[in-house]
Amino acid sequence: MAPFDLDACIERLRDKQLLGEALLREICEKTKEVLMRESNVVHVASPVTVVGDIHGQFHDLIEIFRIGGSAPNTNYLFLGDYVDRGLHSVETISLLTCLKLRYPERIQLIRGNHESRAVTQTYGFYLECTRKYGSPAVWQYFTDMFDFLTLSVVIDDAIFCVHGGLSPSIHHIDQIKIIDRFREIPHEGPMADLVWSDPDPEKEDFAISPSTRKRARWTESATTSQGRHLTDEEALTKQAIEYFL
Repeated sequence: MAPFDLDACIERLRDKQLLGEALLREICEKTKEVLMRESNVVHVASPVTVVGDIHGQFHDLIEIFRIGGSAPNTNYLFLGDYVDRGLHSVETISLLTCLKLRYPERIQLIRGNHESRAVTQTYGFYLECTRKYGSPAVWQYFTDMFDFLTLSVVIDDAIFCVHGGLSPSIHHIDQIKIIDRFREIPHEGPMADLVWSDPDPEKEDFAISPSTRKRARWTESATTSQGRHLTDEEALTKQAIEYFL
């Protein structure tokens, strides 16, 4: 692969200029190499700014950086759902990918339920890539890269961060570490639960999700984890879940 200037790419993207298809292919391939080395449970230290769903809202992302500071001066943890719904998913995920590649220890990207081939073909990312590049090739580059994103992050060995929620089949954090994440999000099982389940303070235990939109089946009590011996990081607790509600 020919060398490319990541800093120049980041500046172009901040100015909302699309990168070329061939360049994005190289960037995604290089980023997969970085992500492949990460565990399913990445440990980071505070201070870190935690950011929820972006969903293609590129101008909101730029405003977040304006308020919170730019990498590498500020550490960021993004909780997933970078694409779909908004009008600028390509620019959003392109910038975040370049930042992850440029500052791998400063930028953490968790996989959300929209980082999948099936969902992005329904909610807009596929069509946006086809419209902006004339083919679905860029969509394929990014969705292949999504298979490498980590599933969770633990801050200061105390706060467990995941896009969705817990799983009735996960009792210890080590069980997350051995999940085969390098694939499309399955329809069921612990990996699906981590990206699809919803904390629900009105539930006393795991229950079938009433939302027909959800692929996974579970909502969970905010206190479910307290009696399930999830003691490895003292992380899967009521406080950790409510912190991000």
